[in-house]
Amino acid sequence: MSQSSTKLVKAALSALHYSGMGRLLSPFTGGVGAIFALHQVCPHTPAAYSPNRTLNITPDFLDRTIRQVQEAGSEILSLDQVAARLNAPTQDVRPFVAFALNEAFRDVQTHALPVFRRHGVPFAVYASADDIDGAGDLWWLALEKAIAGLPHVACVIDGAPLLLAAASTAEKDQAYRTIYWRLRRIDPTRARAIVAGLCRDAGVDPNTPGRDQLLGWDELRELAQNPLVTIGGRTLRQDGFLHRDADAARYESAAAHKRLESQLGRPVRHCSGPFGDVAHAGVLTAVTSAKGLIHTRHITALTALPRVELRGDYQSPHYTKVLLSGVPFALYDMAKAMMPRSLGPRVSKS
Repeated sequence: MSQSSTKLVKAALSALHYSGMGRLLSPFTGGVGAIFALHQVCPHTPAAYSPNRTLNITPDFLDRTIRQVQEAGSEILSLDQVAARLNAPTQDVRPFVAFALNEAFRDVQTHALPVFRRHGVPFAVYASADDIDGAGDLWWLALEKAIAGLPHVACVIDGAPLLLAAASTAEKDQAYRTIYWRLRRIDPTRARAIVAGLCRDAGVDPNTPGRDQLLGWDELRELAQNPLVTIGGRTLRQDGFLHRDADAARYESAAAHKRLESQLGRPVRHCSGPFGDVAHAGVLTAVTSAKGLIHTRHITALTALPRVELRGDYQSPHYTKVLLSGVPFALYDMAKAMMPRSLGPRVSKS
């Protein structure tokens, strides 16, 4: 998302908050619960050029969000409890929130776990088997690292040559956004090869982010022993669902779960399948990239649950409050339904 788009979204969320519309409409748009999607929890101040900073929230914001949810009267549930709640719905039950981290980064142990442990609340971590095995790659972080070391960026994507200036911070940010979104639209194998080529140009190792930032098996096993932690599965690789059909997606998910279960010595019942239903044997819930609250209609769609992202650009309690009202998602769905299909934006499955 561009800086201008981020400003517009912030302005809209602020308007809903300060006008009171979020509070007034929440009885009609609020759901039975929400799954918060987190990426990284990190206290560090990002460098001037840090295009992935929007994925990071601070431990302080996580702490404030947990307290905010509790003060609002919501329960914080594990994913097992979410499945049980949705499978046996009852009347007049207070709303719930679940926290789930999208990747098994090392800062889960160093920065996220201490916050959750201080409050005694559960959370989940979705792990990619190949990444934990050391065979995966965090290509979006490798791309950031490559552009950081280049005065200009030259590559060919889908037959179109690109030559982008990357001397200043602004130029690097623009180059990153241009290349990132084009890579998301092509085959993952070709995308990784292009990033690897840019890393060679910059003299950096494309595998460094994965080795430095992801948990290994021993660390993941230790994390899984904590009673507050639920380990969920992603795919064999981070990009396992991109440009694949439903059968391939289910195969990736099932294979990843088997690897995780073998290594952890326990069942893995929850899945992150970003682009659709990936139900397979043993899965209780699966989340997708769809944004929104959980409503009663999701009782029959436990393997295609939406999420609410906690992102670095929106680290304010009033943004969180408005998101939990469900109003922004209801308005977005209304606008999407009213937009003529021929005039709608081209959106890649990313």
